[in-house]
Amino acid sequence: MYHNFRSYSIFIFVSSILFLSFPAIGQEDPTISHPYCSKATSHNHFFSPQARSNPLTESYDLKYYRFEWFIDPNIYQIKGMATSYFQVTDETISEINFDFSTKMNIDSVIWHGQKLNYVKNGNYGLSITLPKALEKNTLDSVSISYNGAPPSGGLGSFVRSTHAGSPIIWTLSAPFGSQDWWPCKNGLNDKIDSIDVIITTPDKYRAASNGTLIKEDSLPNQTKRYHWKHRYQIAPYLVAFAVTNYATFNLDVPLKDNTTMPMVNYVYTESLASAKTGIAKNVQVLQFFDSLFVSYPFSKEKYGHAQFGWGGGMEHQTMSFVTNFDFGLLAHELAHQWFGDMVTCGSWEDVWLNEGFATYLEGLTRERFESNTNWKNWKKAKINNIISSNAGSVKVDNLTNINRIFDGRLTYNKGGMVLHALRKTVGDEAFFTGIRNYLNDKSFKFALTNDLKIHLEAASNKNLDPFFKTMFAGQGFPIYDVSWSKKSTGIELKINQKTSHSSISFYDLPLLIRLTGDDNKVIDVTVRQLKNEESFEIEVDFDVKSVEFNPEFDIICRSTVKNIVTNIEALPLEKLIKITPNPVSDYLYIKDTQTGVNDQYQIYDLTGHEILHGRMSNEPIQKIDVTHLKQGNYIIRISSENNITFYKQWIKI
Repeated sequence: MYHNFRSYSIFIFVSSILFLSFPAIGQEDPTISHPYCSKATSHNHFFSPQARSNPLTESYDLKYYRFEWFIDPNIYQIKGMATSYFQVTDETISEINFDFSTKMNIDSVIWHGQKLNYVKNGNYGLSITLPKALEKNTLDSVSISYNGAPPSGGLGSFVRSTHAGSPIIWTLSAPFGSQDWWPCKNGLNDKIDSIDVIITTPDKYRAASNGTLIKEDSLPNQTKRYHWKHRYQIAPYLVAFAVTNYATFNLDVPLKDNTTMPMVNYVYTESLASAKTGIAKNVQVLQFFDSLFVSYPFSKEKYGHAQFGWGGGMEHQTMSFVTNFDFGLLAHELAHQWFGDMVTCGSWEDVWLNEGFATYLEGLTRERFESNTNWKNWKKAKINNIISSNAGSVKVDNLTNINRIFDGRLTYNKGGMVLHALRKTVGDEAFFTGIRNYLNDKSFKFALTNDLKIHLEAASNKNLDPFFKTMFAGQGFPIYDVSWSKKSTGIELKINQKTSHSSISFYDLPLLIRLTGDDNKVIDVTVRQLKNEESFEIEVDFDVKSVEFNPEFDIICRSTVKNIVTNIEALPLEKLIKITPNPVSDYLYIKDTQTGVNDQYQIYDLTGHEILHGRMSNEPIQKIDVTHLKQGNYIIRISSENNITFYKQWIKI
C-alpha cells in the first residue's frame, strides 16, 4: 500500500471440479494524513485486531470462493452470492462462522440445496447452524446470498466515487475491511487457495479484479458479465474489484525464465496517455525485481493496474489499484506482489514485512535506474522524516489504531531504512541470499519478523538479536557527536553515541567514515563502535582535509562532525603500529611495541562484517594467517588498553 504522504511519493481447486463434488447451488445474474475512519475499535466484539483471527473461524480451512455479484457504479450497493468451500480442521463442527457486517441483508444461506438457519452476532458476526455435524477433514461448501450498502470504514472497504463525472465503485479492504462487504475469515492465518470473481454490470462499464479474465459475456438487459479466475493462494484483504468505464491496454513483460507475461491495465479514459507512459517504465521494474529476488510469483496469470479514487495505491493480488502512474507509486505496489501478497505479514504488528520492503524496493529502483545522487537524496529524505520525532518503533505497538499500523514515518520509512541498515550490516551477498531464502520458505504463506531474521542469520552467520532488538522493536535512533584531529599518519576520530529514546542504550551499527584530502583523494573506512564513547586512529597516506560521517545516508541517525585543530607532533617510529606487507597473500604481520596483554584485533570486510578476531600476545610482532581469505580489501582494527582504536585498510591478493 502506498499513501500520498510520501515526500514526492498445492491444493488448488478448479471450479469445474468443485462443482462436481457438491450439489449445484442457485445462480443469480443480478485515502502526511490518511483518510481513515475510526473503525478498528468496532471490531472488538467479534474480531480483535490483536488476534490473528476470530477464534470462532478457526475450525476450518478455506479452500475456494466463488463470488457472483451485480455491481452498478451508479448505486452504492452490492448484490450477489459468496460460495465458500472449506475443510474442517476441528474434530467436529456443528456450525460455521464468518466475519461479516450485520448491517448487510442476507437473503439466504444454502447448503446442499437446503436453506440453513443463521444468527447475526454483534457488529461483525455470522453464525450458520449446520444440519449435521461435520467431521475433521470433511470438504464442504455453503452459499450466502446477500445485498445492501456496506459500511465503509478503515481505508474505505467499499467505496463509490467519481472521476471526470463518471461513477466508480472500488474496494480496499486492508487491514480489517473485507468483512464490510463479503462473508470472510478476516484474519492473517488462512489464505484462500483460489477464487473466481464473476461480476455483472451495465454494459458501458468494465470490471477489474484478481487473476485472469477468462470470459466476458454480453447479457440481456444491456449488461455484461466479467469472469476473473485466480488460482494462487490469497489473503482475504487482497480480494478486490473495481467497476467503471475503463479504457484497457496490455503490455508484454519478458521474464527471466524466457516466458512472457501480460501486464493488464484498466485506466480512466482521461488518464490513458499518462498511464501508457508511466506503466511502460514499470515493465523494466518488474524485470528488475524478477531477476533480483525470486521469479514474479503470479507469472501464470498477470500483473496489472486498475485506477481508482483513493489517494495512493493498494497492492491487490495480481492487479494493483493506483490513483496515478507515478514511477515511485507503481514500483512500490509492484514490490508488494512479492512482499505482502506472495509472502504476507502474519500479524499487523509485523506489517513492515509488507510496507517496509515495498518502500525499500522502491528505493532500490532509484539505486538501479537513477543517479547515485538521487539514491542518496531518497535515503536522506527518509532519514529526515524518521528523525523528525525522537520515539517510535517499526514494530506496531497499537493494533487498534489503523493510523499506527500504516504510519508513514515508522512502518514505511523507518521499516525501509532498517532493511538498508540490515543490508549494510550483513553485506550484499548475505542480504539478498537471505531475502531469497525467506521468500522461498514462506512462499504463499504468512510470515513474522522472526522468519526474516532466521534466514538473514543463516545467510550471514551472524547473530542479529541485538540488531532486531534495537532497530525493529526499539524506540528512536542513535545520535552521534563526532570529532576528529590530525595525527602524523592520519587522524584520530572520537565518536560519542547517545540515543533519542531512553529504552535503548546503545546501537551496534557499521559506521561509514569518508576521509578526503588534497587532489580529491578519498578513502572510505567502516568502523564498529563497541561502546558509547570510543576513539579510533585511522592511518592514511595523505593529508586529511575533511571527514564525513554516514556520507551515503546508510543508517538512521542524527550526527554532527567537528574538526579539532591540534599541533601535530611526529611520533617516534617505534611507537607507530605497522601492518606489513600490504598487499598480503599469506601472513599479515603487526608490529606494535605498545601492545598490552588485553589488546584485541578484529578483521572486517568493507561492509563492517567481522571476518576474524583474536587477542594480541605480548610479543612486539604479531602473525595472522589470512591465506584462507578471499581476494579483496579488508580493515584491521586493534583495540588497545588505553581506549585508542587503530584502523588500517589492507589488500588480500
